[in-house]
Amino acid sequence: MAAKGSPEEEALLAGVGGDHQLVESDELAPAAAVVREEVKKQLWLAGPLVAGALLQNVIQMISVMFVGHLGELPLAGASMASSFASVTGLSLLLGMASALDTLCGQAFGARQYHLLGVYKQRAMLLLTAVSVPLAVVWFYTGDILVAFGQDADIAAEAGAYARWMIPALFAYGPLQCHVRFLQTQNVVLPVMASAGAAALCHLVVCWALVYAAGMGSKGAALSNAVSYWINVAILAVYVRVSSSCKKTWTGFSMEAFHDPLSFFRLAIPSALMVCLEMWSFELIVLLSGLLPNPKLETSVLSISLNTAAFVWMIPFGLGSAISTRVSNELGAGRPRSAHLAVRVVVFMAVLEGLVIGLVLVGVRYIWGHAYSDEEEVVTYVAKMMLVIAVSNFFDGIQCVLSGVARGCGWQKIGACVNLGAYYIVGIPSAYLIAFVLHVGGMVLTEEPSRSFVCLNFHQVPCCKLFLVDVMSFNNAECLIGSMARHHLRPLGASPATNGNNTMHKLG
Repeated sequence: MAAKGSPEEEALLAGVGGDHQLVESDELAPAAAVVREEVKKQLWLAGPLVAGALLQNVIQMISVMFVGHLGELPLAGASMASSFASVTGLSLLLGMASALDTLCGQAFGARQYHLLGVYKQRAMLLLTAVSVPLAVVWFYTGDILVAFGQDADIAAEAGAYARWMIPALFAYGPLQCHVRFLQTQNVVLPVMASAGAAALCHLVVCWALVYAAGMGSKGAALSNAVSYWINVAILAVYVRVSSSCKKTWTGFSMEAFHDPLSFFRLAIPSALMVCLEMWSFELIVLLSGLLPNPKLETSVLSISLNTAAFVWMIPFGLGSAISTRVSNELGAGRPRSAHLAVRVVVFMAVLEGLVIGLVLVGVRYIWGHAYSDEEEVVTYVAKMMLVIAVSNFFDGIQCVLSGVARGCGWQKIGACVNLGAYYIVGIPSAYLIAFVLHVGGMVLTEEPSRSFVCLNFHQVPCCKLFLVDVMSFNNAECLIGSMARHHLRPLGASPATNGNNTMHKLG
């Protein structure tokens, strides 16, 4: 990492002027007009990204819904397998791919377009390599769950489901890389369209494999892989033939094989930032298997957390949008625009939390019927929906602030915050109240909501600190120091000041 006052930093500072002035074209525009323009930009980005994220997530929801109507045991097994798969594979690949939010976003803002294709190829190669040992873990899911004390029948059902999901693992990494490659260029409509096409195909494929082919829950698991690969194929063809990617995708390059450690230095904290949050929810499902009546508790908690994950895709889309906006503006040397973007997205996150909370409360007596015909399950789910409504409000704010961190390249800060909030406060409290005080599964869901509160008490001041330090940007060295670490130059800087503009490095 380049230290303050390093040659790289001084060279970049010189590129934008010895007096460290960063000139932005919209500085003199009326404040209201600037805000309106920023809202339009974020809605244009966030709308398709939210829709795309929801449609991607609905694939697993549809599979679980199909399995839920096969019986309580298949539902519990599929839910357990989905949770295990998320913990041991999907969340890791999603987190590692999030490194492209920083890499591709800042490179695009700095108009170093060819780097986006190199970064995408490198990420796809490395995520595919990482998927191999993860597939081995999935193969032994049933044995691992039994070793952790899970019910033998549920573990056996989950093990079979996870094995048939292995092909989905090798599609998920390339899918996330393509999504980030496009979103950092502000090309988001194809992401939504491809996700919609894959979701429609999934309905047909899932029905055909579960019922027509008689594969049952195994067919539901395999249908996930088919739908993910359909999504990957659509996006890959778009990148290849679309004129919007002409500058950023110039074909396969041997540069993708160079210096893989530079990607891992950012991908690992990116993965930790995402995984530490997502793992906490999945650990709750695993804990539910240790409660009395594990089939009921596991089924209801899985439905609740699937629902929470579904509505979480809305602030996740907002977080992806702000990550793109911040990284693009920083790469282009417009820090005040980045600061404005953050203010706008926080307001949007608060509004989203209120609206979605009201919707969840309104449908709480209906939602459970989509997953199960058991009245006991439906009634239990209705109680959980109230907790989900509260937790979604706080998580929405946290999610967009995490997007800011990704745009700035500060994944390490986010990882530390998530570690403290979820694993020092949330999970221990949930275990204590559920298993020591014997309150039951309700608290397993309440405690993540309390951990959301704790997370935001930690995350908001933490984010404010680095936003004040860097995104007020009266101090240009903060911005330029960040760009020096990524070997990017602000627009208008001489190419000579950019020591290495073809390969990304983190010191």
